[in-house]
Amino acid sequence: MASVGNCPIRVWVRLLLALTGAVALCGPAPAGAATLRINESMCHAVSDLGKGDAEINALRYVCAGSPDDYQQRSLWLRTDLRQIGVGRGGAALMVHHSRFDRLAVAFSYADGTVRWQQVRHGNYGLHWRTGGQIVFEAPERSVPLIAVTMRFDRLASHELVRAHLLSRDQSGLRSAGMAAVVGAALTLLLVSCIYSLSLAIAVRRQYLAWQAAWAAAMLLWGGLWSQVHLALLPSMAGTVSARICTFLACLAIALATASAVTGLDRSGISRRIRVATLGLGLTVGVAGIPLALMQSGDIDRWADLLGLVILGDLVAVASCLLWAWRRGSPEARDFAASWGLPMAILAFINLVDVDDNFWGGGSKLLILVAATWQALWLSAAATRRLAHLRIERDRARAAEAQARELAGRDPLTGLSNRRGFIENVTSLLDRARSDRLPAALLVVDIDRFKSINDIYGHEAGDKVLCTIAHRLAQWEGPACAAARLGGEEFGVLAIGMEGVALDRFAESMRREIAACDHSETIGDRLVTVSVGVAEVQPACDFQRLYRIADHALYEAKHAGRDQVVLQRFASGVGSTSDYPMEDLRLAGTAR
Repeated sequence: MASVGNCPIRVWVRLLLALTGAVALCGPAPAGAATLRINESMCHAVSDLGKGDAEINALRYVCAGSPDDYQQRSLWLRTDLRQIGVGRGGAALMVHHSRFDRLAVAFSYADGTVRWQQVRHGNYGLHWRTGGQIVFEAPERSVPLIAVTMRFDRLASHELVRAHLLSRDQSGLRSAGMAAVVGAALTLLLVSCIYSLSLAIAVRRQYLAWQAAWAAAMLLWGGLWSQVHLALLPSMAGTVSARICTFLACLAIALATASAVTGLDRSGISRRIRVATLGLGLTVGVAGIPLALMQSGDIDRWADLLGLVILGDLVAVASCLLWAWRRGSPEARDFAASWGLPMAILAFINLVDVDDNFWGGGSKLLILVAATWQALWLSAAATRRLAHLRIERDRARAAEAQARELAGRDPLTGLSNRRGFIENVTSLLDRARSDRLPAALLVVDIDRFKSINDIYGHEAGDKVLCTIAHRLAQWEGPACAAARLGGEEFGVLAIGMEGVALDRFAESMRREIAACDHSETIGDRLVTVSVGVAEVQPACDFQRLYRIADHALYEAKHAGRDQVVLQRFASGVGSTSDYPMEDLRLAGTAR
C-alpha cells in the first residue's frame, strides 16, 4: 500500500476520522450554555471613548435595531441574566476574538457590585484560550449574578461578535476539547506541509510546491485564529492576528486554486478556463490585502462581495476538475476527492449558521478540519501517484535492461554476441592493464561448417553451433568470457594466463570441442575447429587483439585446420609490427 512519510494511508484516514468524530461530538451546545446575540439576548449602546467604565448604568441601552457609528467609539452590549435563566456566580463568558482595541467585561451582581475584567489589543493576559476564544470568569460571590456587559472600543464590526455564557466547568471542557482538536489539525497540516514540500523538491512538480505553500498558509491561519501563537507571542493578541488571519485565508484560497489548476494535465482543460480560474484565485489573494487592513468602514459589505468572488472561484475550480475528469485525468479524480469535503462544508456554513456550535469554534473549526482533510488526501494521492510512477519507471528500467541484455546476447546459442562480448571484455582488459596482467583472445572457427548445412540442413547446423557454444560456456568465469562472434566463429578472452598454461588451455579447448557428441544430429561425422590465439602483455585494446587472433586463425586454416596457431607479442606505444612476435603452431589432426 502507498504510504505518506512511512505512515500507511489508512492510519492517516483513521486520524482524520477521529478528528472529525471529535468535532461532530462537540457540535451541540452543552446544556446550560447561553448564546448571546444582539437584539435577542443583548441590548446595545454607543458612547464616546472618553466615557468611563463606571458610567455603565447611566447609558441608554436599546434592545432593537442594529448599532450605528460605533467603529471609532465604544459599543456596549448588555445581557440581563434574569431573562435567560443564569442566576448565580461560577459563570464564564467566552468571546470569540476579533478586531478591537479594548474589550472590558462587567459582571453585575444583585447587591449592586460590579466587577470588571479587560483585555487590550496586544495583551490578552491569561484570558486567551486555544480556539480563538477569550474567557472571562465571573468572581464567585454569595449573591446572584444578574447582568453581564461587554464594552468594545473601536470594534471593526458587531457582526463578528460571538459570545457564550456558560459555567466554569463547561468553559474548561470546551477549552480542552478545542485545544485537542486544533492541536491535532495543526499537527497534521504541519506534517502534510513538510511532506508536500519534500515531494516537490524530490520530483520537481510545480503543483506539489503550490500544495505545500497552501498547507503552510492554512497552518499559519489555523495557528493565528486558534491563538496558539499567543503562548510565544502574546503581543500579537487581537487586531494584528485577526488582520493576518484575513490575509492568510484569502492567500490560502489563491494557493489552493493554483495547486489544483497546475496539477491538472494541460490537455485536460482549455487554456482560457485555466487562465480564468487562476485569475479568480489571484483576485481573492490580492483582495485579502485591503480587507485585512480595514479597521473601519463597511467591512461586512466588502466581505460579502469577496464571498461572491470566492464562490465564483470554487465554481471555476470545480468546472476544471469535472472537465479534466471527463477526459480521463487521474489527477482530476484526486483533486475532486480532496476538494469535495471543503466545498461541501463551505456550502453548508453558507446555508446554516454554525458559528455558535462546535465548542464555539463554529465555521472556523470546520474549515480547519476540512483543510486538514484536503491536505492529507492530496499528500496521500500524490504518494500513490508517485508510487505508480516509480513502479512504471522500475518496469521501464527492467525492460530496458532486458532489452540491453538481449541486444548483447546471441538468440540461438545464448552466448554473448559480438556487441555484448566487446562490452564484457572491456572491463576485463581494463583490469588486466591496471594489474599488468597478460591477455589472450582465442578465435574459434568450425571447420567446413558450410558442408554441414548443405548436407544435413540448417537446423542440424544450428544444433551443432549450440552444442559447441554450451561447451565454451563452461569456461566462462571471473577471468574468462566467451561469445559467438558471428556465423560459425566464436571468441574466448582470458586474462592472467600466459606461456605454457595458455598453450595447454588452447589445445585442451580444441580437443574437447572435437570430442563433443553430435551423433543425434549428424551421425558419426567429426566436427573440429581451428583456433587462432593472440597473447599480449600487457593487455591492449580488443580491436588489436582481434586482428592478431584473426591472423593466427587464418594461419591455422591454411595449415590444414583442426589445430591451434598462437602469436605472442609485447604491446607498447607503437604498431605491433615494431615488436618481435612468436608464431607457434600446435598441430592437431589435419582436416
